[in-house]
Amino acid sequence: MKTPLAFAAPSHDAAAHVRPFGARLPLVATLGTLAAIALVVPAFADAYWIKTLTSALTVSIAAAGVALLYRQLGLVCLSQYALLGVGGWIALRLAHLGAPFELCMIAGAVGGSAIGMIAGLPALRLRGLYLALVTLMMAGGFQVVVSAIGFPDGGGGFTGHLSFGARQMMARPLLGQSDAAYFRYVAAWAALAFVLIELHRRSKAGRSWALIRRGETTALAAGVNVVLYQTWAFGLAGLLAGLSGGLLAGTVGQLDGRAFAASESVLLFALSVVGGVYHWFGALITGLLLRAVPGLLTDFGVNGYLAMIFFGAALLHALITAPAGIAGQLAGLASRIVRAFGARDGGTR
Repeated sequence: MKTPLAFAAPSHDAAAHVRPFGARLPLVATLGTLAAIALVVPAFADAYWIKTLTSALTVSIAAAGVALLYRQLGLVCLSQYALLGVGGWIALRLAHLGAPFELCMIAGAVGGSAIGMIAGLPALRLRGLYLALVTLMMAGGFQVVVSAIGFPDGGGGFTGHLSFGARQMMARPLLGQSDAAYFRYVAAWAALAFVLIELHRRSKAGRSWALIRRGETTALAAGVNVVLYQTWAFGLAGLLAGLSGGLLAGTVGQLDGRAFAASESVLLFALSVVGGVYHWFGALITGLLLRAVPGLLTDFGVNGYLAMIFFGAALLHALITAPAGIAGQLAGLASRIVRAFGARDGGTR
């Protein structure tokens, strides 16, 4: 029985289609792009759009974790947005206890990593639709728990939830007190997250993931510890999601349990496919789709939920005609332009 199209592992043909240009795209270009964004956006955007794009950058970090699992291992994990909530919950709880912002954020990332490794245990036995369903049920479990206890808002006890009175906001770091400064702060963390992924991809872990993606039998024959490296991948993806949650909590100072429905994890994965999992800037596109598109519709007085119609059409387009996503199409266009200019220069000599 074939795996449903929406949960099919990325094909080698799709990866091969984008690899020639992607191999020539240096990491420094991505870091340069983030640096340019960090300088340009605060200079020209108003307060609303600075906050919207800050949220988009934070979500792009979690999207990079989704892309890591799908691209490197061909695994569909539908609990990543819940892990973002785990990181945000831990960061908020520690912040209200007086811990520094960076410590709160790192603790949230570690917590997300630990839960991510637990969520990845079914991947040792399950694949495709079954793994997606199990991880989706985990996201549903988080939705139930966070709806019951809420996010910490300055109260006492384990949950830190106030029974009455005004909710306390999470204090921002010293380097990000204003909205513009915090946007640059988030951009710096996003750059570090992308560097971390690239270092893994070029290390023994990345080579092991490539062998596992080809087949566990092949990986075992090559001496790869499949259990270790699969758990490692889920832990890294959870780390990125937890980091994203801490940064998102700092954006507005609080989080709302209603924003962490299980459907958000499905949407994050779907838009990661649309944005493109084979390129660095695919995660950035995913963040823009998830946050900037609804914000743009709201800015024009249109119901932001209409973006779901656009997302559905974009997902069908990506699955049927553009498996490399928007990032792959842009990379292909850039590659054709470079070849065209190269051919023209060669013809004039």
